Amino acid sequence: MSSRALRVLHCPTVVGGHASQLARAERELGLDSRSVAFDPSPFGYEPDEILFEGGGRMRRELRRWRFLIRALRHADVVHFNFGSTIAPQYRPSAHRGRRRLYGLYAQLVEWRDAAWLARAGKAVFVTYQGDDVRGAGQLAGRLEADDVRELDTYYDASDDARKHVVVRRLVRAAAGVFALNPDLLALLPEDAEFLPYASVDVARLEQAAAPRETGTLRVAHAPTDRRIKGTRHVIRAVELLRARGHDIELVLVEGRSRRDTLDALRTADVFVDQLLVGWYGGAAVEAMALGRPVVAHIDAGDRRRTPAEFQRELPIVEATPATLEGILAGLARERRGDLAPIGRQSRAFVERWHDPLRVAQRTKAAYEDAVARISRR
Repeated sequence: MSSRALRVLHCPTVVGGHASQLARAERELGLDSRSVAFDPSPFGYEPDEILFEGGGRMRRELRRWRFLIRALRHADVVHFNFGSTIAPQYRPSAHRGRRRLYGLYAQLVEWRDAAWLARAGKAVFVTYQGDDVRGAGQLAGRLEADDVRELDTYYDASDDARKHVVVRRLVRAAAGVFALNPDLLALLPEDAEFLPYASVDVARLEQAAAPRETGTLRVAHAPTDRRIKGTRHVIRAVELLRARGHDIELVLVEGRSRRDTLDALRTADVFVDQLLVGWYGGAAVEAMALGRPVVAHIDAGDRRRTPAEFQRELPIVEATPATLEGILAGLARERRGDLAPIGRQSRAFVERWHDPLRVAQRTKAAYEDAVARISRR
């Protein structure tokens, strides 16, 4: 193979900004890496290219297949994100009624592009991020009955039933598989690898002023969907504490851009992430980068799937729906002085484990190894 930079395409989604930020970091390491999304992000994450802006259904599909041809001709590595590929994907819950015909078309071609790319000598990678693999069934054994019933309205059983089949079909073509949440490793092949979020350019995100040691405790919570984040438990805990005389305020950040979310986090003292899934998300990484203590449920089994040093340094304050009230009460009063040190530990943790350049070093090595193996065939 020539000495030119490897050409990498990240596609077709920018969920949480991981792929777009990782592509930028890979470019800094010398790769010709580019992130391409089908549609604009509702939260303001910016890929290098948006494929479907403007045009009707037929024009969108034409652009889809032209992009696949481009990948076949020019890419060395195609890195799929959120369990999606370039080809349309069939979802039973979405392709009903008037969309039935499109669903039939999607069923005919979905996932085939991954095999075509692999046969053409491309190194195919897949990063799973959460609900692209996870379903209600995987969480049921961890949760109380009321939470299971609520998640049954969040997940669609017909879609969940296909996820394991889809994973098997897609990973057959993959040279490497990553998971941003360690619980997903139980649902993926044995050689799948935990990869920390690279969604925050921590070097360019200045740490905010330390959490306040007096006054109202401002608790921020930013659910993309209240059901999966356990938001009702957060609201209930704050309401109970206020009724008991605690000086505490809940700031719900919903449906707002990433910039607005960061502004809300800067003025908060504590960030509560999720209480049900068992791991933290991209918003928690942003909060930690700003020096905000994060409260979330961290499943012990999932923690053990991460590197030993990562486990030891993880600064997140553990809470469940049952313990959240007591945790927040302590942070509002006797543990108030702990907020600033936890915030500093959180920033240091993100600098070490979530720095996009550090994550990109791992993906670059994986790409180079895969491309070398393919070239020897």
